[in-house]
Amino acid sequence: MAVRRMDNVLIVVEDLDAVIAFFVELGMELEGRGPVEGRWVERVIGVDDVRQDVAMLRIPNAPGRIELAKFHTPKAIGSVPEDSPANTLGIRRVMFAVDDIDDVIARLRTHGAELVGEVEQFENIYRLCYVRGPEGIVIGLAEELG
Repeated sequence: MAVRRMDNVLIVVEDLDAVIAFFVELGMELEGRGPVEGRWVERVIGVDDVRQDVAMLRIPNAPGRIELAKFHTPKAIGSVPEDSPANTLGIRRVMFAVDDIDDVIARLRTHGAELVGEVEQFENIYRLCYVRGPEGIVIGLAEELG
């Protein structure tokens, strides 16, 4: 049996509204938002006394979702500095294919996003960059050339 698909990537955040706005500006759509609590979720994630708000964002007309969770109880804990470099162990970024990398960067900057490094071209195939958004979330952007 093989993996059928990847449903989503979870990002735990403090300011759910700001992070939703960032991903909506990127071009994702808010699919749903609401509270998640109860014994069933505690058993799934292995944490007791869970009370959280969750938002699911999707890429329009394409597979791929980002799930955002804000924990009210227990409080979220930090695992690495917000500005950790690309060689830090663990998940460092989620990559998105975009039509116009310069336009996306400009729109995300209105939400406080900054380039991690520079926009670079890989051969005649892609323009690429990393962008750090709210709460230190890093996304990669790839614009296919030609």
